[in-house]
Formats: sequence, C-alpha cells, structure tokens
Amino acid sequence: MLSDTVTNVDTIIDRYPGQPEYLIFLLQDIQAEYNYVSPEAMQLVADHTGVPLSRVYAVATFYQSFSLEPKGEHEIRVCMGTACHLKGSGRIVEDLERRLGVEAGHTTEDLSFTLETVNCLGACALAPVMVADEEYHPTVTSQKINKMLKQLTQE
Repeated sequence: MLSDTVTNVDTIIDRYPGQPEYLIFLLQDIQAEYNYVSPEAMQLVADHTGVPLSRVYAVATFYQSFSLEPKGEHEIRVCMGTACHLKGSGRIVEDLERRLGVEAGHTTEDLSFTLETVNCLGACALAPVMVADEEYHPTVTSQKINKMLKQLTQE
C-alpha cells in the first residue's frame, strides 16, 4: 500500500472514535474508498479500535461486502440462482469471461472489471439477470452485454 493511501486511510480512521463498535463502519468506509480492504488498512483499524487483528480479519472475511483483493472500477455480478441458471446464466458468465479475458471471481489486470457470480440477486422474474455497478440488467442476452460493456467503457 502506498504511503499516500495510508494517509487517506488515516483520514478515514480519524473520523471515528477509537472504540471496537466502530470496526464495521471503518471497514465499510475503507471498502467504499478503495474497493477493497488491504492488510495494512486492517492493521491500522485494529490499532485504532483496539480490536485484535485476527478479529478484524474475521469480520472482513465474514461479510461478503468486503474484499481483501483490489476490485475493478466496474463490478459485474451474474446471478446463478435456479431461475437464472435455467434461463442461461452459465452462458452469460462464459460470454463475459471471454470478452473480459478474466474468469469469474477475478479482476482484469488493468483493474477495469471484476466479474463475480452470486447465488441470488432477488430478481427471479428478470432471469437471467446481472448487475453492473449496482444497475440491474434483466433478461440478459449477448446483445445486451455488448451494450452494457460499451456503456461502461465510455464512462
């Protein structure tokens, strides 16, 4: 982690009292700022809150909203629930893997995209569904993937 990044993490940490009950809030703010929580950031949070590093790590790995590895600028999640699976979400994932050059669960080398599969997005009537940067894309097709990727790369 670069020293200016550590300085920015310190700025986030300084917003909260050094008490254990602020642990999750600190991790959420760091995740929001950097798209992941680095080992250095976890150590700074542990030192500030007085929580053992092992507990900070346990919290960061328990909640799926935290990532311990850098995520891409754009996050794409494809639902693999039963309704989506039956309507072809597996093919959608394969198509995205091919186009992005990365396997599901990973981030492109240039940190542009993170591709993930999830068990359910709670939108079965829209199957197959994916979410790109928090925007739902219903009844996904190859043409819709083209449009979505073009839109994301132009932003």
